[in-house]
Amino acid sequence: MASKEKKSEAEKRGAAEKRAAAPPRASADSTYINRELSWLAFNQRVLLEAADPSVPLLERLKFLMIYQSNLTEFYRVRIGILTHRALLTPDKSDPLSGMLPDAQIQEVLRITREQQTLMESIWKAVREELKANGVDVLDFKKISKVDELMSKKLFGDVKDLLFPKIIDMDQPLPFLWNGESNVIAFLGRNGEQKLAIIPLHRVPPYLSFEIDGCQKIVLTAQLVRHFLPLLLKKESIAQSVIVEVTRNADVFLSGVEDSGDRDLRQKVSSMLSKRKREMPVRVRIWGKLSEPARGMLIKKLRVPERSVFTQAVPFDLSFRSCIGGHEGFRYEERRPAREIGLKKGEYFRYIEKHDLLMSFPFQSMMPFVDLIYEAADDPEVLSIKITLYRMSGSSKIAAALAYAADRGKDVLCLLELRARFDEQNNIDYSEMLEDAGCRVAYGLPDHKVHSKLCVITRQHGGNLSRITQVGTGNYNEVTGEQYTDLSLITADDSAGEDAEAVFAALLHGEVPPEAHTLWIAPLGFKSRVLELLDREIAKGSAGRVTIKVNAMNNLDVMEKLIECSQAGVQVELFIRGICCLRPGIPGKTDNVVVKSVVGRWLEHSRIYKFGEGEDERLFIGSGDLLNRNLERRVEAFMEVVTPDTRAQINEVLAALRRDREKSRRMLSDGSYVREEGGEGTSSQEALYRYFSALRVSPDDGAPAQRGAAAKEAAGGSFWQKLKGLFR
Repeated sequence: MASKEKKSEAEKRGAAEKRAAAPPRASADSTYINRELSWLAFNQRVLLEAADPSVPLLERLKFLMIYQSNLTEFYRVRIGILTHRALLTPDKSDPLSGMLPDAQIQEVLRITREQQTLMESIWKAVREELKANGVDVLDFKKISKVDELMSKKLFGDVKDLLFPKIIDMDQPLPFLWNGESNVIAFLGRNGEQKLAIIPLHRVPPYLSFEIDGCQKIVLTAQLVRHFLPLLLKKESIAQSVIVEVTRNADVFLSGVEDSGDRDLRQKVSSMLSKRKREMPVRVRIWGKLSEPARGMLIKKLRVPERSVFTQAVPFDLSFRSCIGGHEGFRYEERRPAREIGLKKGEYFRYIEKHDLLMSFPFQSMMPFVDLIYEAADDPEVLSIKITLYRMSGSSKIAAALAYAADRGKDVLCLLELRARFDEQNNIDYSEMLEDAGCRVAYGLPDHKVHSKLCVITRQHGGNLSRITQVGTGNYNEVTGEQYTDLSLITADDSAGEDAEAVFAALLHGEVPPEAHTLWIAPLGFKSRVLELLDREIAKGSAGRVTIKVNAMNNLDVMEKLIECSQAGVQVELFIRGICCLRPGIPGKTDNVVVKSVVGRWLEHSRIYKFGEGEDERLFIGSGDLLNRNLERRVEAFMEVVTPDTRAQINEVLAALRRDREKSRRMLSDGSYVREEGGEGTSSQEALYRYFSALRVSPDDGAPAQRGAAAKEAAGGSFWQKLKGLFR
C-alpha cells in the first residue's frame, strides 16, 4: 500500500511538472539563454516544490510564498532596470540572447502569466488540502451564515483602523504605496461618479477564529471588501476590487564618490525615500471589474495594460505562521549543531594548528560569534576587521563586535550601505556600531563590497599573527539557519596579509589589488578562474571542472567552459538559479552537465574545483559568475588546502552529485527535469547528517601544512610536471 502511495505521489509530481511553462525561448543555434528568462525558470522550480505532494503541506504553502516574494523582487529590480533601458537605450540588445529591452519585458510578462495559471492551480489544491485538515481559508463568495457572523464581528474590531478616501472620477488617484493592499470601490449606480480607496496598512493581513475544532483563516483584504457596505453606509457600491502596486526599485545613487561617510548615509536615506515613489512596474488585482471600470482604474494608475495581473491567489500568505499543531504539516525539525567540539577560549589554539571549516545551516553560526568574543577577551588581540553586507535584525555578531570595541580592540566594520532592500537596516547598524566605539567605513563608490571577510590580528611579543575567515554567505544568524553556506577559518600568514591589504585599500577608497593567496574581485577573480580552466583544457579528456554557484551569465567564463567541453573536459555545474549556458549542444557543450537543487534550504555556497585527485585545486568564496560579481563587486575567495577541509568540501559536491530527490538537470533546450530514482537522495538531508555529527578538538594531531607547502601538495603532480618542463 505504501509503495502505491509513493508511486501515486511521484505520478502527481511528474504531471504537475509537465504542465509547467515551456522552457526559456532561444534560437535553435543559440548556446545561451537570456538572463531574465533563466531566472524565471528558477522561480518556476521553486513553484514546483509547492506542487510536490512529498513536501509537507505548510512547506508547500511556504514555497508559494517564496515564489510570490521572489517574483515581486524580480519585478522591482530586474523589470525596473529593463524599463529604464527601454526608455534610455531601446535599441541596445542583450549580448547573450539578442533581445531588445522591451522584447525581454514582453517575454517576462508572457511567462509570468503562464506561471500564474500553475500557481493558481497549486493554491487551489493546497487550500482544499488545508480545509480537509481542519484549516479553512474563508471564501466570501460561498460563506456559511455562522462564518459570516463571526467574520462580521472581526470586521467590527478593525473597522476603526480603516480610513476611506473618496474622490471624484476627474481627480487623480491618491498615492498607493509599494506592496500595500488597498480596497478600491466604484461608487454610484449610474455613471459611477466616485472612487473609494481604503488603504489596509493599519490592519493585520489576516485574522482567525475557531469553530468546532476547525481553524478559520480570514484574509483581511477580503473581509474589508465583503463588508464595505458597513464601512461606506451612505454610498452606493457598484463594484470593488483589491489592488496592490509593485514599484520600480532601480533608483540611481549619484555623486557618491564626492561624499563623506555621513553624506553617504544621507544620500542612501534619500534614495530610499525616492524609491518609495517610483513608477509602478506591476499591478495585481483581486476581483472582477467591468471593462470600462478596469480601463479607468488602469489609466489612473498610469501603468500599461500588459503589466496588470488579475490573480486568484492571495497577495499575502503569511497566515501560514498562525497554523500549528498538525503533525506532518512541516518538515521534521533540523536544528543547527551548536557543538563543534570547541568552546570559547579554545578556538585560537585549534586554528593555530588547523584550518576550520563550518557548514551552515547544518552547523550553527554561534562558534564564529564565540571566536569574536574570544578575540575580544584575548589581551594579545590588537584588531578585528570585518566586511558586513546583510545582518539580522538583532545581530549577535554586531553585539560581539561592539563588545570587542568596548574591551579596547580596534574594530573596523566595512559596512555596505547599498545592500539592496537592507539599506535602512545597515544605516541603523552603522550608527549603533559607531556609538559602540567601532570604526565604520562604507566601501567604494563604483563597487559594492560583497565579500565575507574577517581578519583578527594578534601580537606575540614583537611578532604579528593573523586569523582570517572567508565565507560564502553573510554574517547573519537568521539566514545562517535558512541558507546553505560555508565558512573557512585559517591562521595562514599569507592569507592574513592579503586580507589586511584588502582592508587597507578599501579604507583609502581604492579597489583592492590582486592578492598572493586570496582571490579578490574584481581584479583577481575572473583571471584566476580563466587560468585554471585553461589548465584543465590542457589535460584534454583528463580535465575536470566542478563549480557550484547561485548564478552564471558572464560571457568570458561561459566561452571558456565551451572550450573546456570541446577539449573533452568533463564540466559539472551546480547552479541554483540563473544559468545562461545551455548544456548538451553538439560540438559546443556536449561535456557540460547543469543541475539545480531547490529544497528545504536555499542553496547559497560557492565552490570552485579544478582537477581531481593529487592536482585538485579547491576554492570557496562570496561571488557567483555573474557580470556584477566579476566586474563591479569586491569579493573574496580562499583556497581549501588541508586534507580534512578538502574532504568536507568534496563531501558537499558528492552529495549534490548523488541527489535525485531535489535536483533537476537542465536539458539542451533550457528546460529542467527531475531524474528518476530520487527517494532518499536529498543532498541537504545527507549533508545535515554529515556536518551535524562532525567534531574537532583543540588538541587534535600535528599542525596541518599551510601556505606554499600546502598549495604545492594540493597542486601536486601537475605543478611537478610543469617544473620539469623548464629543467
